[in-house]
Amino acid sequence: MGFFDKLVKGLTKTRDNMSTSVNQVFTSYDKIDDEFYEDLEETMIMSDMGIRTTDEIITNLKKKVKEQHIRSAAECKQLLMDTIKEQMRVNESDFAFEDQKSVLLMIGINGVGKTTTVGKLANLYRKQGKKVLIAAADTFRAGAIEQLVVWAKRANVPIITGPEGGDPGAVVYDAIQSAKARDTDMLIIDTAGRLHNKKNLMKEMSKIFKILAREYGFAHIETLLVLDGTTGQNALQQAREFEETTAITGIVLTKLDGTAKGGVAIAIQSEMGFPVKYIGVGEGIDDMQRFNSDEFVDALFAED
Repeated sequence: MGFFDKLVKGLTKTRDNMSTSVNQVFTSYDKIDDEFYEDLEETMIMSDMGIRTTDEIITNLKKKVKEQHIRSAAECKQLLMDTIKEQMRVNESDFAFEDQKSVLLMIGINGVGKTTTVGKLANLYRKQGKKVLIAAADTFRAGAIEQLVVWAKRANVPIITGPEGGDPGAVVYDAIQSAKARDTDMLIIDTAGRLHNKKNLMKEMSKIFKILAREYGFAHIETLLVLDGTTGQNALQQAREFEETTAITGIVLTKLDGTAKGGVAIAIQSEMGFPVKYIGVGEGIDDMQRFNSDEFVDALFAED
């Protein structure tokens, strides 16, 4: 099964929740009027896209309908899909780091799939022919290191670890020295997800950034926030809170295959201004790919 087919299958619950309702709006109206827009707006808000995002999409949609002199609601559906695609578009420049020596700092609260995401991204990059190294800098969560070692073996990439409860900065330092010795392309660092204690988190991230600047200053730093798609609008709140402690460069959205709340992917990109760079639609090691807005929206509105 190709990734688009996985995406179509993975978004089934979201499609049942969102696009089925949206399709009903389009088939319920012959003409485009205020009542049509109100019904469409309400349906989209209820699909975890949020008020602000929905408002932007509807505003853009009205503008295009007027410019293109569209009269029927049926003609408007493709226009809506195109508008959402534009809203979620990720520029090729957002992936420029993949062709540079880069450090990926993976952040996110416990339980969002951060550790498995590290393994899946390591596998993705290794398959692209890159030299990858993982650093197990989440030394606080019990079992996190052992879990990451298993994923590193599955991805067939080396890993640098330290003692449980040890200094994450020391792990990062050792990983950098190993990355330089191995001429590594991608150093992926798993960090502790302790959002409930922002002071400690900020202190820890500050230390990691200082070590990176001092020891690995020539490398590009990508800070990816991992969010659980099943949490819907709560994922947006997590993004806002992490933004207070760290300069986020992109989002990894996980567990889209297990949720009816995949519409939050649209809201995150629109409201936070961070591009969704990778999405996960399954538990397998190959079930994570670059985010593509055209494929995502086409899969979201695919007809069974």
